[in-house]
Amino acid sequence: MVFPPQAYRPERAILSLGDGFWDRVAPADFPETRLRFRNDRAARQVGLDMLDDGEWVRHFGRFQPLPGSLDAPLALRYHGHQFRTYNPDLGDGRGFTFAQLRNADGRLMDLGTKGSGQTPWSRFGDGRLTLKGGVREVLASEMLEALGVPTSRSFSLIETGEALDRGDEPSPTRSAVLVRLSHGHIRIGTFQRLAYHRNEDGLRRLTAYALRELYGEDSDDPLRLLALVVERTARLAASYMAAGFVHGVLNSDNINVTGESFDYGPWRFAPTWDPAFVAAYFDHAGLYAFGRQPEAIHWDAMQLAVSLRPLADAEPLIAILDTFGDLYQPAVAHAILWRLGRAPLDAGRDRALVQAVERALRGTGTAIDRFFFDAYARDLPADYGAGWEEARAALAAFPVIGDRSHSFWSGAPCSMLIDEVEAIWSAIDERDDWAPFHAKVTRINEMREALARCPLPQRG
Repeated sequence: MVFPPQAYRPERAILSLGDGFWDRVAPADFPETRLRFRNDRAARQVGLDMLDDGEWVRHFGRFQPLPGSLDAPLALRYHGHQFRTYNPDLGDGRGFTFAQLRNADGRLMDLGTKGSGQTPWSRFGDGRLTLKGGVREVLASEMLEALGVPTSRSFSLIETGEALDRGDEPSPTRSAVLVRLSHGHIRIGTFQRLAYHRNEDGLRRLTAYALRELYGEDSDDPLRLLALVVERTARLAASYMAAGFVHGVLNSDNINVTGESFDYGPWRFAPTWDPAFVAAYFDHAGLYAFGRQPEAIHWDAMQLAVSLRPLADAEPLIAILDTFGDLYQPAVAHAILWRLGRAPLDAGRDRALVQAVERALRGTGTAIDRFFFDAYARDLPADYGAGWEEARAALAAFPVIGDRSHSFWSGAPCSMLIDEVEAIWSAIDERDDWAPFHAKVTRINEMREALARCPLPQRG
């Protein structure tokens, strides 16, 4: 394939870190490669939409290197706290960074994988991904992008023809390899690994890389990096709440230092505003419950501060961490106002509206998606009675700036609750019927287009 000038911009920036940050690996040789999803909208933004399906599969199913980018895949090394227990035996165990490139805005982007085979960090795992897991990640990332959450994007999903055994779902089950497009794969856990090994030089190089390549700043100041990460992760936490989303596994190795959400395993969308709602069946203590996500993400940011301690004094690091709450409050107000199609007024009234909406949703048990749809499309209908008086009065003060003319608003809310996810998968599993999956992606895109007409800036 010959790429048109200026359309495709390959990169190899991560190689500047040196080989102590990764292991060169080889992809699995799959028995078959059946293209199930390609994100042409994302591909256009990085100059890869001209690939035909055969070329697409060669690059994203067989992992033929992209011209000018990485010559071999890189399995990145990291550590992390998993449910608050430190684990030094982590790393990319079933994925790798396949390529780097620049998007149309010059932003550095990674193409990373999930289910691409074993690496030195696989431990006892097979390095594979179930097709169901891949379908769920596509649905999650598409929905989150539409709802204004800063997220990695599912770029490609290819079925790979292997039968996988899994202890937590019916087996054998079908296999797949997923490719994500994201703004880097540097995790808080990447810094934790260097701190664990007392590698001060590595910490300084990684700090400079993150500031230069992910934030566009010519600096190696750890305080500046922490401030940026605290700001971005506060916005991430706020966007989860406004979306009604529960990630499920907010471990420090699952937090990107860009504040971009990624790695969707046991995720769920909460049907109602229930702070105790959990996504992961194994989260018995509710550590990552819906209402505790801001706390969890703040705790992860604290682990970055601890990791940067060899490069900076404790007092300024703590002072930066303490800004998380002050950053989170306006971020969640802006995220909710954007989803309501309303303009912000001032910090006090914005926050009062958020509190009134949360109280009404929690007290009445109204479906989250139903409320936001109704309030955006046509103000609150008359049947929003008892329990909604305070929220209705508060909402009336905020100017409508969302465009209600899109055909999406004449239909029904677009939700992604667990029963529908399971029904979409059942159609694929039982009949190889992909029509419900593609119909859902189309409907999500309609919602994305409708919400994108609101001029309130999206955070993150």
